[in-house]
Amino acid sequence: MKLLLVWILNAMALIAVANFVPGIHVDGFTAALVAAFFLGLVNALIRPLLLLLTLPVTLVTLGLFIFVINGLLFWLVGSVLRGFIVDSFWHGILGALLYSLFIWALTSAATQLMRK
Repeated sequence: MKLLLVWILNAMALIAVANFVPGIHVDGFTAALVAAFFLGLVNALIRPLLLLLTLPVTLVTLGLFIFVINGLLFWLVGSVLRGFIVDSFWHGILGALLYSLFIWALTSAATQLMRK
């Protein structure tokens, strides 16, 4: 049940990002659910490998290269899926940053509500 709630919150965060960033487009809630699923899959499977491979660059940039990796993965998912479009790499970086902030805020709020 908690996994389903997190998935729905991620889709809501993706729709919120599409409303804030003009270069990110989501066709509807179903497309947001599919995109949230694939973003989670990519972040679970590909991101750790990329972080390991780019560890020297990440250390030299004091961790700032992680923003580039997140933006590239966000842009990759937007390039592959129909109904979720990320116009450019820079929109991907901004979208990934806002997406993680919205997810953090929504899951924190949901956790606080479930504790009461």
